[in-house]
Amino acid sequence: MLETEHGPQGGDELNLLKRGANYGWPVITYGINYDGTIITKETARPGMEQPLAYWVPSFGPSGLAVYTGDKFPKWRGNVFLGALAGTHLRRLVLEGTHVIHQELLLRGLGARFRDVRQGPDGYIYLLTVSPEGLLCRVEPAP
Repeated sequence: MLETEHGPQGGDELNLLKRGANYGWPVITYGINYDGTIITKETARPGMEQPLAYWVPSFGPSGLAVYTGDKFPKWRGNVFLGALAGTHLRRLVLEGTHVIHQELLLRGLGARFRDVRQGPDGYIYLLTVSPEGLLCRVEPAP
């Protein structure tokens, strides 16, 4: 099971959840407070889990989907994260528990993506934060 943490100023994380594991907040973190003050100087400590990935500066992850459909065969098993501050859809390729590649998609739209899901039809769906509250469907290029 994967989860994201929308950290303070920086320190966004992707974590692999394990029963009984300690993920360290606020003892360890890669982020700082929004006012610039230090939360902690420690980023690791014995007995505390490290994230699969972390991001400084923050891109504001929101929503998470692991793609299992057939519309994008090359993306099967990839992780997709919406981005609020970064205004993109982020695709992560994992090899075991290591992120080996990241791609920023849909940056030209300038949309703040609140959520990302795979629909039962195999397409990827995105919700935006906007007065219109857009629902977008990602389709393969023709």
